[in-house]
Amino acid sequence: MKDQIYVSTKYKDTIFRMLFKEKQRLLELFNAINSTDYDNPEELEVVTLENAVYMSIKNDVSCLLDMRLQLYEQQSTVNPNMPLRDLMYVCDQYEKYIIDKDIYSRKLIKLPTPRFIIFYNGTEKQPERRELHLSDAFEIPEETPSLELHVTQLNINHGYNQTLLEKCPTLFQYMQYVDLVRQHRRKHPLKEAVQLTVDYCIENGILKDFLFANKAEVIKMSIYEYDEELHKKTLHDEGYEDGVNDGGLLKLIEQTCRKLRKDKSPEIIADELEEDIDTVNYICDVAKSFAPEYDEKEIMKKLREQPHYRSHFAC
Repeated sequence: MKDQIYVSTKYKDTIFRMLFKEKQRLLELFNAINSTDYDNPEELEVVTLENAVYMSIKNDVSCLLDMRLQLYEQQSTVNPNMPLRDLMYVCDQYEKYIIDKDIYSRKLIKLPTPRFIIFYNGTEKQPERRELHLSDAFEIPEETPSLELHVTQLNINHGYNQTLLEKCPTLFQYMQYVDLVRQHRRKHPLKEAVQLTVDYCIENGILKDFLFANKAEVIKMSIYEYDEELHKKTLHDEGYEDGVNDGGLLKLIEQTCRKLRKDKSPEIIADELEEDIDTVNYICDVAKSFAPEYDEKEIMKKLREQPHYRSHFAC
């Protein structure tokens, strides 16, 4: 390929990025998204911007094939600012692309056609497909904005976008892996949940070769990703300070206390409420000093005074 664009890896990898930095898997994803049938991974350029990180903004996977520029992002939290982020990415890419071209020439400079995709696998309910527009951020809306950029968010959680997942087995197995970590997380501490998931996947042919070859790194990265997901949700739900999240937390405390009154263990409560065992344990530890009446509002008040309160109630 005559023209190349370049990307940066000066930031921490994720499981998604680790998977799709391998050209064969990335080509499989490219074909699934574009309904194409390219068969030579060497024709595909993995494109990474050397200076893609700006204020912690990171580009996951970008590639160029046959003048199609694709920017893929995996997101576990909903982010309405992705069109703005992708605008920054693509401008950087195009700046690299035209470095040796004369933009003042009378000849039109042809550019790779961009496509922006978000693969969403978070826990917040989202539609199967959602279109995000840069113009939604404009303070003064216009019927035909002078500048526009469209980003397609595809929900890859279980039960969504089945056709796409069938076309890309790697993406389907990635979805299974994430889902299994969350299932195990309801009953086990995070590290144990990840180890159980990795072992199960290897035994059952889910990302088997990838996990077998990268087991230690995947476990470490999965723990990092889960913690980062909780941190992002904490920042997003910062209503803790003004009471915005009181309703959700109080409801969880009330549900937990009802089950404590029936002498149920934290493990059973976590399973029945489909909550993380650490979160339920945290509530139970505080609630036991209020037994047997369990004054829910006083429990919530005391919880707020505890160390690491936000990290436990970011969901």
